[in-house]
Amino acid sequence: MTTYASKALLTVLSATAVAAGLTATGSASAASAASAVVTPSAGLVWTECAVTHPHLKPRPLPGQECATLSVPLDYSDPRGRQVGIAVSRIRSDNPGERRGALAVIPGGPGSSGVQRLTTKAEALRRELGGTYDLVAMDPRGVGGSVKANCRLEEDDRRMVTLRSWPGADGSIAENVARSRRTAEACARNGGEELASMTTANQARDLDRFRQALGEEKLSAWGVSYGTYVGAVYAQRFPHRTDRWVLDSSNDPDPRRVARGWLAYLGQGAEDRFPDFAAWAAHPDRAPQGLRLAERPEDVRPLVIALAERLDRAPAESTTPGAPLTGTVFRQALQNALYSDAAFAGFARLVVDAQDPKTKPALPPELAAALPDEDAAMMVGVICNDVSWPRSVAAHERAVAVDRVRHPLTAGFPVNITPCSFWKAPAEKPARITDRGPSNILMIQSLRDPSTPYAAGLKMRAALGDRARLVSVGQGGHGMYVGNGNACGNAAVTEFLRTGKRPARDTYCAN
Repeated sequence: MTTYASKALLTVLSATAVAAGLTATGSASAASAASAVVTPSAGLVWTECAVTHPHLKPRPLPGQECATLSVPLDYSDPRGRQVGIAVSRIRSDNPGERRGALAVIPGGPGSSGVQRLTTKAEALRRELGGTYDLVAMDPRGVGGSVKANCRLEEDDRRMVTLRSWPGADGSIAENVARSRRTAEACARNGGEELASMTTANQARDLDRFRQALGEEKLSAWGVSYGTYVGAVYAQRFPHRTDRWVLDSSNDPDPRRVARGWLAYLGQGAEDRFPDFAAWAAHPDRAPQGLRLAERPEDVRPLVIALAERLDRAPAESTTPGAPLTGTVFRQALQNALYSDAAFAGFARLVVDAQDPKTKPALPPELAAALPDEDAAMMVGVICNDVSWPRSVAAHERAVAVDRVRHPLTAGFPVNITPCSFWKAPAEKPARITDRGPSNILMIQSLRDPSTPYAAGLKMRAALGDRARLVSVGQGGHGMYVGNGNACGNAAVTEFLRTGKRPARDTYCAN
């Protein structure tokens, strides 16, 4: 998702692709005329999108427009300091069929809505036939929107350190020290900008965007973490929601939020790994030299044993100073489980890591540290949303249990993070309930490595009769126009085009 996983470093989701690469620091934001910040009441100054970052991919589409939306830094002081949010739209190419605007809500935290709109616009146009203007925004901290900087050291900005993987022996002392160091750096340097990066503010910003667009209601397609943003928006602004799609949801428990999402990752890897094992043992892999075993049941012990060997003796990689350790290898597996299309890359890593004459190539998202602004945003949102347990001893016990239960993830889903040393949140998370219009369609993979089916059922239960659920037999993360299940795509498309949902929860086989 590119990889969607790289956008959801600390939470689940996004990606996190495996659909889009690392967050671009200069998203497809406005050209020079659109750099002027305007208030919602004054409307948005739209111009043709310009690429402000020379390496941004994909390039904006013909006709894609960008602008900057002005929002309060602090909604408790709405007339105080205003900050800029990068927004984009692609107008309906069939005005006679236009119903309104469909917001594309990205995952993460850390994904760019503008990038995701650019990536998915052609598929959405084919599916939706001009029913909507397609719109998106870069959340605070992402792309062309207001940024914060924790000034973290390079080693503290790598995916495998942001994700708090325990030591090879299960120890967490290094994680504790790094988490405390990261939290202190963010408290010292992040300022009001970082403190403002919350799910609640993303929902408020989305409603300001709706107002600026002149829409009475919005429709939306949220993916991964974007489903939580969408659910919070629907809870806070139920009368402003039209047709609402939540794709790959997680447990919205307000006592845990992202901490709960992380804890589900061990189960997610267990649910999804058999798909990779079956793929890697299939005879069709032999001509490419990627058949890892003759039987699917032999792939798992091979992968676990190789990870343990790399714990003891890391392999020199093609990236100077960045060896392939057991931790990096396990993280590469997590990323690969997001999409079948990523299986070949991980299988090649397994093959090369076993060959003493070959230097394995690290996946790009694991070969370099993230930009500091990206790391700050990803940590900030999950820590700002809810209080996390602070007991080091409790984390040590949880890691020890989880390493035995879920060896593919080796304890990191329940390990300590900077959130245990964070300032208390400014407000409580929203409780997602069944109160509001019955206009939500959920779609969920049975074998999702990032937002496992059991977690999605928690969102389904919270929404009650407000929602219907389409369960999909295809494994992976991000179902609609993502992992290739025609039945699931058809159900979402029909809902967005006609408003028709299944009468009851339904199932789409692979």
